[in-house]
Amino acid sequence: MLEKKHLEFRERMRALALEKFAPGAVTLDAEQRFPTEYLPILAEEGLMSMLIPEKYGGQPVDTISYSIAVEELSRVCGSTGITIAAHNSLGTFPILKFGNEEQRRRYLPRASKGALLAFGLTEPGAGSDAGSTKTFARENGDHWIVNGTKCFITSATHAIATICTAKTSEDPADPSVTCFIMDKEMEGYAVGKKENKIGLRGSDTAFIHFDDCIATREHLLGRIGEGFKQMLITLDGGRISIGAMALGLAQGALDCAVKYAAGTKVGGKPLAYGQGVQFSLADIATEVQAARLMIYEASAMKDAGVFFSQQSAMCKLYASEVGRRAAERALEIMGEAGVITGAHSAERVWRDVKLCEIGEGTSEVQRIVIARQLLKEAKEA
Repeated sequence: MLEKKHLEFRERMRALALEKFAPGAVTLDAEQRFPTEYLPILAEEGLMSMLIPEKYGGQPVDTISYSIAVEELSRVCGSTGITIAAHNSLGTFPILKFGNEEQRRRYLPRASKGALLAFGLTEPGAGSDAGSTKTFARENGDHWIVNGTKCFITSATHAIATICTAKTSEDPADPSVTCFIMDKEMEGYAVGKKENKIGLRGSDTAFIHFDDCIATREHLLGRIGEGFKQMLITLDGGRISIGAMALGLAQGALDCAVKYAAGTKVGGKPLAYGQGVQFSLADIATEVQAARLMIYEASAMKDAGVFFSQQSAMCKLYASEVGRRAAERALEIMGEAGVITGAHSAERVWRDVKLCEIGEGTSEVQRIVIARQLLKEAKEA
């Protein structure tokens, strides 16, 4: 499945991650500080424009390479991994896929140079159920007046614009939503409370409030009422990147466990000599590799232009749960040393990886997506 170009790309990403992002990972986590100094580096290396065509200033790669990049950065710093995953999959992709040429030229070149884009779907009372969206865009002549609140928005404080869902129909029985590109400079656009999270603490997560924001035709993304369809297509690709992030975190936990087991002596012998420890390491490594192959398969299917919704749900579900199990087993191997904050990365991975079971559709939602496709195929057979 992997070509020589993928192996060479992995080597470059691994070297970059170790040199530029690994040294600051502990500090970012401890200080809950967003690494603005990383954005020029990420842009220069093409990591802010992996899905953007060259004519808009991008440095596009195939989806397997994209997954490798997210994996390797998350392996050393989950906060950096989620920042590029959200920016590429949820920020730039909808504009490229559903936007008009004017919108692409307005936002994508800036995004390629390091300007962040955010994705606003979740609300205090509406997450996976987009039909419960309360944000409302009331049509008023040639524009819309947008009011509402979005929460848990990655990179909210630093993003130049947010892809936002809003209801546009006055009919309470109409669950359809519409997407808008909401510029940060809009009057009435306000970034709210920054969340104090247990993990991914170097990633910026905050509320966004819209108070009588004026959205014109230039801000409308695609057609009226097609927002839910656009979000489903966007999330299909986004789930691969969250799976890749979970994979990187799982590999990071395994790295830490192997290093600790090999370098720590118990009774005069390395901890790794114990058969129980060896079995745990083997189990982690096997599950990590299985998750990796699932992610690469979904990535290849996306690149081939075939239906991949079920595979993206599967790889996100499996990789996120593998990530949690890998972190838990690493902590068990390390004992008391594993639970000391900042001493070893496994403790940070344990806190970071939980988001992967929740963001872009919980594990329960992924199971619903998978099962519905199975039943659909059975019905059509």
